[in-house]
Amino acid sequence: MSPLQAAKHVVLEYTNAFDQAPSAQLADVLTTHTHENYHWRGLHPFHEMDGAEAVCTTFWQPLRESFTSLQRRVDIFLAGDNIVHTETNDAASSDIWVCQMGHFMGLFDRPWLDIPSTHRMTFIRFAEFHRVEDGKIAESALFIDLIGVMRQAGQNPLPPQTGSSFIYPGPKTHDGLLFEPQPADAGTETLDLINRMIDDLSAANAHALKTNDNKVPPSVLAKSWHNDMIWYGPEGIGATYTIERYQHQHQYPFRYNLAGKTFNGHIARFAEGNYGCFFGWPNLTNTSTGGFLGMTGSGTPADMRVVDVYRRDGDKLAENWVIIDLPHWLAMQGLDVLARMRQLLGIEEVS
Repeated sequence: MSPLQAAKHVVLEYTNAFDQAPSAQLADVLTTHTHENYHWRGLHPFHEMDGAEAVCTTFWQPLRESFTSLQRRVDIFLAGDNIVHTETNDAASSDIWVCQMGHFMGLFDRPWLDIPSTHRMTFIRFAEFHRVEDGKIAESALFIDLIGVMRQAGQNPLPPQTGSSFIYPGPKTHDGLLFEPQPADAGTETLDLINRMIDDLSAANAHALKTNDNKVPPSVLAKSWHNDMIWYGPEGIGATYTIERYQHQHQYPFRYNLAGKTFNGHIARFAEGNYGCFFGWPNLTNTSTGGFLGMTGSGTPADMRVVDVYRRDGDKLAENWVIIDLPHWLAMQGLDVLARMRQLLGIEEVS
């Protein structure tokens, strides 16, 4: 079994056991499948934790108790050798990561983070990354679209978004579950394309700094994207379709209404077959000047923790699923969407 297949096997064994375990046994299952110094990254308000017990007590058990019959519905599953050097890994340690992306689905029967329960089906967008070393999981990162959960519960913390809001589908080609080995050259081609796309955007950013012109000709995107590309963005931004609409409904609001953009790098970036992905902690730092997400400017630099998952079709990218920890980015500027929701619901007093 190749190292990538072995890493996939480790993660599948973990998720199968974890998803079937009673809530009281979650910590035992996670402990069995992780290293003693297991490190976990999660969305606002959870951030970072060490150890299986803390992760289960703080995050997983409350989630399970709130969402009855919680299912993990995975649309994309891949593994790869991380091309990014991180401080947590020395030359002797493994840097193979596994990514799975899709939705958790359950009956929202009890409040979660004080978000009111609906007693109806709720879909929770997620992307989860695991670094596998010596047959166990050494670290994980779990991104969830929290504002999407709030919206389904009737809590709308942001103004109307520029894109569309719906339950996002998996790949158009229905081939995102890479349980079997993939041709190595296909993964290399995907990763090279993602890197070229990043380089093109970096060049556009450098041009904007010199000229104060944030316009990006569609031809720049067309070098790496199909014209009928689909961008599935986080709740608060939404999804958009075709290069033209993507530019008007996301790229230009992002470029014109955020200043001081700094790329901080990625924790992991890898590809397998026609799929690739990355995440950072944080990827970006920027300052809202007003207009982004329909919000006023803050003048305060804030961090964006971002996940991107891509599907390549031929020599261009066709689909892109994105999760941004927008609650964290907003909280850094003084707006805690959960605290404000609690105030509106009368759970918490305005301080």
